[in-house]
Amino acid sequence: MKLYQSIGPNPRVVLMYLAESGVRVERQFVDIMAAENRQPEFCAKSPLGHTPLLELDDGGCIAESIAICEYFDETAAGHALLGATAEERARTRMFVRIVDQLVVVPMTAGFRGAEGLPMFQSRMLCLPDAAADLKRLAADGLVKVDNMIGAGPWALGARFSLADVLLYSFVEFGAMVGQPLDPALTHLAAWRDRVAARSSATASANPQQGIGESA
Repeated sequence: MKLYQSIGPNPRVVLMYLAESGVRVERQFVDIMAAENRQPEFCAKSPLGHTPLLELDDGGCIAESIAICEYFDETAAGHALLGATAEERARTRMFVRIVDQLVVVPMTAGFRGAEGLPMFQSRMLCLPDAAADLKRLAADGLVKVDNMIGAGPWALGARFSLADVLLYSFVEFGAMVGQPLDPALTHLAAWRDRVAARSSATASANPQQGIGESA
């Protein structure tokens, strides 16, 4: 297998998952700033040009960060971050879905319509007129997530999960693209500090780390 990774919050989700679970896989860096992910060779593997991308031994490919993490969790990691039982896995997927819909989607769309517009406007539909409102949606989503996390320590209480990995990757991304965490969200601020102290947070910060690593 080979993991194609790049800069960005979605590739970081997979890198942080790998650091947490201990799963090892060969990696290749894709320079999205140079549009390597838009070249025919890569698009033959990932029709939408998305990174990260996992190429399986039989040549089949899996795109989308959560799908890749779930594949590893089910095949190589013994449900390390999804959960040991059907109920735990359902709760993890529930929180992942909430974060994706309330935070990830509006945050990234708001970024593409504002700070990221020069990079993305020739590649996909962007909504500059809606960027401010999309950012407001993401901020409102973080308020809801703050209430859900409460005293934590993690998104699902005592169990660190894929939901924490996804949320942390995008909270950190937001801080870099003009959508910082509101300090009034004290539950999330404390949670963010706890996640940042984990070795996986450091290990996933450099997308070129681990290139050439073998399974």
